[in-house]
Amino acid sequence: MVLCGTMTPVKTIAQAAQEDITVQVTADHPDWLYKTGENAVFTISVLQSGVPLENVKIGYKIGKEKVGPFKTGSLILKKKEGTLDAGTLKMPGFLRCIATVEVDGKQYRGLATAAYEPENIKPTASMPDDFEKFWKEAREEAIKIPMDITSTLLPERCTETIDVYHISFQNYEYGSRIYGIVCIPKKDGKYPAILNVPGAGVRAYRGDVTMAEEGFITLQIGIHGIPVTMEDSIYKQLAKTEKYQQYRVANLEDRDQYYFKRVYLGCVRAIDYLFSLPKFDGKRLAVAGGSQGGALSIVTAALDNRVKYLVPYCPALCDLTGYLHDRAGGWPHMFSKKSEHMAAKIKTSGYYDVVNFARLLKVPGFYSWGFNDETCPPTSMYSAYNVISAPKELFIVKDVGHWYYPIQHQKKKEWLKKMLSQ
Repeated sequence: MVLCGTMTPVKTIAQAAQEDITVQVTADHPDWLYKTGENAVFTISVLQSGVPLENVKIGYKIGKEKVGPFKTGSLILKKKEGTLDAGTLKMPGFLRCIATVEVDGKQYRGLATAAYEPENIKPTASMPDDFEKFWKEAREEAIKIPMDITSTLLPERCTETIDVYHISFQNYEYGSRIYGIVCIPKKDGKYPAILNVPGAGVRAYRGDVTMAEEGFITLQIGIHGIPVTMEDSIYKQLAKTEKYQQYRVANLEDRDQYYFKRVYLGCVRAIDYLFSLPKFDGKRLAVAGGSQGGALSIVTAALDNRVKYLVPYCPALCDLTGYLHDRAGGWPHMFSKKSEHMAAKIKTSGYYDVVNFARLLKVPGFYSWGFNDETCPPTSMYSAYNVISAPKELFIVKDVGHWYYPIQHQKKKEWLKKMLSQ
């Protein structure tokens, strides 16, 4: 989700977006990078309409992402700013400083995150001995199910050059369907294709007409087995139900019934659907997505060698067991607290952890995220990225949280166009 209209030069600050009061947290290394054992120092200031405030009291918390602070306190900004020695990390990881202030009864916050040798972060997730066998057999079972494709033209979404359809197809079990929006150039010819896999939640989808107008077939799918063209009010009501609030951990204690089994296989079935299209060239195929979609991009490319390129942004579901080792695990943070059937859930997670799919990647990928992401902690994302042996590029915008700047979107488009033109 783009929260800013323009991309400003990257600075060592993290700040609230579009607020009159801004809490700036600045790291003392311009690149935010530190060696283990090296102290990080953060400078904090509070601005109102761009003007630094004096004699304001800020609270602060310093610690590793998502596992609780090891240093807390307050500070009076007597000279328009204050400094904090945050200490250090002895192991590769991320050290975060979160500052808060109350002005006129409202709280504001800012943060910055120091990276300690992130290229050396190793995953805690281990691959089950039968990981590849499990997914090979699951795919073989899915292929036996007829696709039963439906396709409905959406005239109001079509353009002079693009036809837009609401489509669906059967997933890996009878009665389970995947819905999506496919955009196909009207002009005769053979085209490369891009599969756009979704972030978390339940919502409608519009399809990627923009990339279709640049000469690509695009397919944007939902994962929940419901049409993706209904009124927004319907999705808002569905989002409040227990099914969709808890889907990310539904049946986690059973590897064959866990919710994401049908999701992962549904993404592969989406590849089958694209190969059924007469205008697809049958060769040039990429998968892209952010957050949950970043995870699904990696999973799909690992499971299906027909995918030639992938673009995951801030991928979720990485190194889920990090919390069991006193560090952040990936979204949906299923092990941040103890729950029933923990042993069974931990075992199941190994079959769905993106780290284990990343180990299998064989095709080029373009990746991007920021150090300030509080939803998909950078420790978890590096855990997956560092095990990838396939060609890879990583574009870091350090102050980015769980969103992205327009420049990241632009680089994604440029990379996909370059790769798919070959």
